[in-house]
Amino acid sequence: MEFTCSLCPRRCGALRTDTVGHGFCRMPAAPVIARAALHFGEEPCISGQNGSGTVFFAGCTLRCGFCQNREISRGPVGKAVTTARLAEIFRELVEQGAANINLVNPTHYAAAIREALMLYRPPVPVVYNSGGYETVDTLRSLEGLIDVYLPDLKYLSPSLSGALSGATDYATFACDAVLEMARQTGPAVFDERGMLTRGTVVRHLVLPGHTAESLAVIDWLSRHLPEGALTSLMFQYTPMADIDGFPELSRRLTARECEKVWRHLADTDLDGYVQDRESAGTQMIPIFDTTGV
Repeated sequence: MEFTCSLCPRRCGALRTDTVGHGFCRMPAAPVIARAALHFGEEPCISGQNGSGTVFFAGCTLRCGFCQNREISRGPVGKAVTTARLAEIFRELVEQGAANINLVNPTHYAAAIREALMLYRPPVPVVYNSGGYETVDTLRSLEGLIDVYLPDLKYLSPSLSGALSGATDYATFACDAVLEMARQTGPAVFDERGMLTRGTVVRHLVLPGHTAESLAVIDWLSRHLPEGALTSLMFQYTPMADIDGFPELSRRLTARECEKVWRHLADTDLDGYVQDRESAGTQMIPIFDTTGV
């Protein structure tokens, strides 16, 4: 595989081959995978009792200073595979009893993922688990292949997204992406076990000292998210590194901050999940040792 890349909003036009990538993500066209295994750290309707068949891709189109997976989002950790091998990994996860195939940080490998899903369509839902920084064109290239979208909506503020994730245009693309995802999947559908088989769940991670941003995101979702799409409010923030200019991000959320945002959510008609503050910590970060690759 070789192409000039325009998969993510950066549209850097970099040449990507199976072995070389010179774009913002620095990844080749061949998918680089850090881990492929059953994972229990998602929402209950995704993880279930058997675990989500999670494929952790290396590289990222964002540069979030608070990233919990920075070992693989910024580092060289992982192993490159062919699209045929990626399809086989999907099959192996299904054989292990995975509730779904969960593609974590898939944006810059969308072309390879499409090829793999054309080779093997899993009999379980396919979950596209992303930071929300997507183009509508790339999402439409996957239409009919993705059953569940699990995007972030991190910020609305250009200055905050620029400072913390290196993308002042984050909200411009993420808001359009969320609406496109919801259009493709329609309202949430659950099976008899309460597992999500189709739908869109929009996640928002509350950041210490930035509850006003969270309230703005909730308001946007309340106004624009189509009926039947879900939200997931996350209080799991765990300091991973000091971030220049943002000393407040060196601490966990306070109970008061959590309550403020939760109460605002409760005043809307949004439906979905709220994560406990006690879920903060590194216990759910897996070991990225190319297990299953």
